[in-house]
Amino acid sequence: MRIPILFAVAMLVAPQTIEARGRCSAVDGDTLRCGRERIRLIGIDAPEMPGHCRAGRRCVIGDPFAARYSLTRALVAPIAIERVGRDRYGRTLAFVSASGKDLSCIQLRRGQAKYRADWDKGGRIGRC
Repeated sequence: MRIPILFAVAMLVAPQTIEARGRCSAVDGDTLRCGRERIRLIGIDAPEMPGHCRAGRRCVIGDPFAARYSLTRALVAPIAIERVGRDRYGRTLAFVSASGKDLSCIQLRRGQAKYRADWDKGGRIGRC
């Protein structure tokens, strides 16, 4: 009886990776929509779409449309989603890769996002 319970707990706690093809779209430069699920890329902050930078918040400077387009381009390949939690807005926090390349790292390399060490679980994106 202990083994099934331990297995069930491990499945709930362990990050889960799934493959997704053609069912995700870019909301902005750091967020995806996969069906009804919103997925926030870990470790980066991209420019907000018009009307989404709330008063008093320090939003990333840049072209939000270019950031979203950059992320959209990366979604042509099958993606793997490694879910690690939820943020205060209820979005899934995840490491997402396309053809083995991390999407947060792609956005950083293309200059479409800023690195946020305080949002990088385990420093993984800081090693891009």
